[in-house]
Amino acid sequence: MALLEVKVPDIGDFKDVEVIELLVKPGDRVKAEQSLVTVESDKAAMEIPSSHAGVVKELRIALGDKVSEGTLLLVVEAEGEPAPAAPSASEAPREASPAAERSVPTAALPAVESAAPAGALPHASPSIRKFARELGVPLAEVRGSGPKGRITQADVQDFVKGVVAGSVQTAAQRGSAPPVAAAVAGQAFPGLLPWPQVDFAKFGPIERKDLSRIKRISGANLHRNWVLIPHVTNHDDADITDLEAFRVQTNRENEKSGVKVTMLAFLIKAAVAALQRFPDFSASLDGDQIVLKQYFHIGFAADTPSGLVVPVIKDADRKGVLQISQEMSELARKAREGKLSPAEMSGGCFSISSLGGIGGRYFTPIINAPEVAILGVCRSNIEPRWDGTQFAPRLILPLSLSWDHRVIDGASAARFNAYLAQILADFRRVLL
Repeated sequence: MALLEVKVPDIGDFKDVEVIELLVKPGDRVKAEQSLVTVESDKAAMEIPSSHAGVVKELRIALGDKVSEGTLLLVVEAEGEPAPAAPSASEAPREASPAAERSVPTAALPAVESAAPAGALPHASPSIRKFARELGVPLAEVRGSGPKGRITQADVQDFVKGVVAGSVQTAAQRGSAPPVAAAVAGQAFPGLLPWPQVDFAKFGPIERKDLSRIKRISGANLHRNWVLIPHVTNHDDADITDLEAFRVQTNRENEKSGVKVTMLAFLIKAAVAALQRFPDFSASLDGDQIVLKQYFHIGFAADTPSGLVVPVIKDADRKGVLQISQEMSELARKAREGKLSPAEMSGGCFSISSLGGIGGRYFTPIINAPEVAILGVCRSNIEPRWDGTQFAPRLILPLSLSWDHRVIDGASAARFNAYLAQILADFRRVLL
């Protein structure tokens, strides 16, 4: 067996990024394209895959090392053919790709007067400063765990968790500073009790399991989005009887192609038509301005063994339903295998979360910041509907549209849902 060097491939804009996680050790047998290490910059994180299958003989990097394209990671005793070159991936904002972020377990933090010297700015990147402002966190009171005391997103998240749990007191809580973090600390809700600390084992047998990395990361993002975005959800129904018949016929005619069209592919195409008519639903807030996008990148929630991730179909307005179905299938496969890149989970302007294969009637999906709306769909059911002369069986799809009330009002949301239902009832409207 030959000894081969495994180096960092072309990973887009990543340069001199820190190794934050080692996923293998000497003696481990790895497959081609298996993740070896996780690296992180100020804005995003991603896993680096192996170019060869084999046995790890020697690690050439350690936690905290900085790597770039071409950096030697490890030596393997190679087996089989090398893996195809990994696609380039540009950095993506954490807010757009929660599954690509770093999360650190919460530690009990003591009260702090100030983590930064008096008069000095806290050592943090612009993206971390923005993240802290959104949560109302006083950065001067956060101790950084990065190089030279640099504050990371995990440090901000841990600070918030400590305040909520009551293990950290901010200056605002002690009355020595303006109430910047009042909402975080729960001071905006007088009488809010600390989170209950319970010894569950005294009631019976228990088992403890660590949350998956995806759930730890997405949980913090979902919490932030739910607290900071004024959510409202409109529910409606769409008659998809004819569309479902067309979908079944399409799959029958294209059986040899290997591409299976799902209802979600039609929903993505219908959502694009609705967004073209109601552009505010694909916008984003930036301070006192609204950003209206001229592109249509649609995210869809993909279920994986580790939790939900949101791959993005880029330029869905320029693609047909067959191409969208093919891309969805490929992205969902990569999601299940943990091989999605940050670029494949970034740039979305609207998301769809489908529970159609599971069940339920309606739910309230949480908006995926910095987006302002998300569509939730549940399982369709045959229901009797009046056609003017009699009740006839029709296939009805429940729709749940959550929207940001800072950007959208109730009348617009009702019109969006009604228009979307019209398209799904008669898909020819997409051509208009």
